[in-house]
Amino acid sequence: MIVDAWAQHPTLRHAQDPMFASLRRWTRSEAPTTELPVSTTIDALDQAGVDKALISAWVAPGNVMISNDEVAAFVAESPDRLAGVGSVDIARPMQAVAEIRRCIDELGFKAIRVLPWLWEKPPTDPLFYPVFAACCDLGVPFCTQIGHTGPLMSSEVGRPIYLDRVALDFPELVIVGGHIGYPWTDEAIAVATKHENVYIDTSAYTAKRYPPQLVDYLKHHGSRKVLFGSNYPMISPGAALADIESLGLDEDVRRLFLAGNAVRVYGLK
Repeated sequence: MIVDAWAQHPTLRHAQDPMFASLRRWTRSEAPTTELPVSTTIDALDQAGVDKALISAWVAPGNVMISNDEVAAFVAESPDRLAGVGSVDIARPMQAVAEIRRCIDELGFKAIRVLPWLWEKPPTDPLFYPVFAACCDLGVPFCTQIGHTGPLMSSEVGRPIYLDRVALDFPELVIVGGHIGYPWTDEAIAVATKHENVYIDTSAYTAKRYPPQLVDYLKHHGSRKVLFGSNYPMISPGAALADIESLGLDEDVRRLFLAGNAVRVYGLK
């Protein structure tokens, strides 16, 4: 079994947003001109042998790029293959808390994701704290991006060390830091090692680009702390997994990395 812990089924407004121009330059790809059917994402999962993907909403300041209701509709088209992750407007704390509750209780989502660089605020900013409290209350993980940003926005707010303070203030909160944390991968490993409920996912990186220290962590005392992710559609699951054999993972570690940890952390079936 393989679970992709970080993916999106993009809306046209998400795919065409100018902030992703730098990513399209790297991937040498053009933005789509028509809405992509959910079958496109399912085909990408099939080609990679991925059984399930967590797909997220995207809420930026003044710009809902993929709404929670759109994610719910995508999941409803293929509920055996997709699971939803919600997002909220942290600038409106009371509404954000109510929307988190709706995402979990009504839409059946598995987690909440907010990206610090989109808001140009670190996760220690007070606007994040109602989100953390709501996630704790509902018993769902909080997902975020750690490390540098592909879009031309400040990367500093993604320093993994910020999550140390968050985990101290909310020890019950399950935190999944996506995108490996590069160039601060050592910070990410340190925080995940220190805190029982902090995890790392490998989204936005192909297996051959994993930093050596992360591979060592995955093989040894971090075998239950690292989750596979692709960042589809920017990187397809197939491309992300292409060099997985080169990591030299034993069968138990491979099983945890590719599925077991995500199933446990996100309560997947």
